[in-house]
Amino acid sequence: MPEGHAATTGGAPGTAGANGVLLKVRGLQTHFLLREGVVRAVDGVDFELARGRTLGLVGESGCGKSVTAASIMRLIRAPGRIVGGEVIWRGRDLLRLSEEQMRSIRGNEIAISFQEPMTALNPVFSVGNQIMEVMRRHRRLNKHDQRERTIQVLRTVGIPEPERRLKAYPHELSGGMRQRVMLAMAVACEPQLLLADEPTTALDVTIQSQILELIRDLRARTGMSVLLITHDLGVVAETADDVGVMYAGELVELTDAATLFTTPKHPYTQLLLASIPTLKTDRRRRLTPITGTVPHMMHLPRGCLFEPRCPFAMDICRKVRPPMQLLRTGQAVRCHLYPTAADERAPSRPAATTHA
Repeated sequence: MPEGHAATTGGAPGTAGANGVLLKVRGLQTHFLLREGVVRAVDGVDFELARGRTLGLVGESGCGKSVTAASIMRLIRAPGRIVGGEVIWRGRDLLRLSEEQMRSIRGNEIAISFQEPMTALNPVFSVGNQIMEVMRRHRRLNKHDQRERTIQVLRTVGIPEPERRLKAYPHELSGGMRQRVMLAMAVACEPQLLLADEPTTALDVTIQSQILELIRDLRARTGMSVLLITHDLGVVAETADDVGVMYAGELVELTDAATLFTTPKHPYTQLLLASIPTLKTDRRRRLTPITGTVPHMMHLPRGCLFEPRCPFAMDICRKVRPPMQLLRTGQAVRCHLYPTAADERAPSRPAATTHA
């Protein structure tokens, strides 16, 4: 990726604002070393995130979004391994810190909200106990202050009757309430960065909207940055300032949210947008599906990873892996359709087809 490109502030994503860049991810590679071969789950990801900004990572399931978040937190377990790159947090490379140093950062400076609260929360401890455990690790508070802070944070994330819910167990709460508890645990120590991994999965539309509003409100109150992991472009449109589109372990497009939805450059991004119904979608027209499937991660194409599914594929796409190009618009795109930064012409977005 071109040096200096970042999802950081309003306007062109390549400029870091006065608030400064908190997180720099450079050439991140996380592979899973299996007996059958190597799965390159994340293979050379680059982005930056500034204070108070929300970056959405979007793409199909299995494209490496969640592994990217887990790599930032150093939560990769065997047979997975971070094999390259840097994760610079406030001037320090997290990949070079000891486990003890990382424990002082996890949940304190950087927090993560997991995709499945029912599996992430411990079923044998009350939710209050689990939130207080985070504070016991990072804050010097007596038991009374721990309890009061826990009640306060439960109230902050919109849980009614927090004094009573303090004693509840995960199985006694609804899916939306469990997700709120996960967010309460994540923000209990007022982190500067929240990694929100699919926070609206398996929730109904009303609860999804409430959770997204909660994340926006928490960001506005505290000034924290958010890395939002999702497969839902609607969630991105509603929440993110900047967007990174991932495909098969790579970022293929990185820009601000407004630009992505008005002038997407990469064919994969265009097809993703064309496959989503909107209020303006003509009922007589079909949505455009993305043909084919994501390549097997142990048997990736030689050239562009999207080439087998791309309607604009050229001969060079089958032979050469395209680099990330930074265009004058501030968009970064990994595609041979843009051989130079000056060539910003994009193919027309794939149109919907009419019913026969």
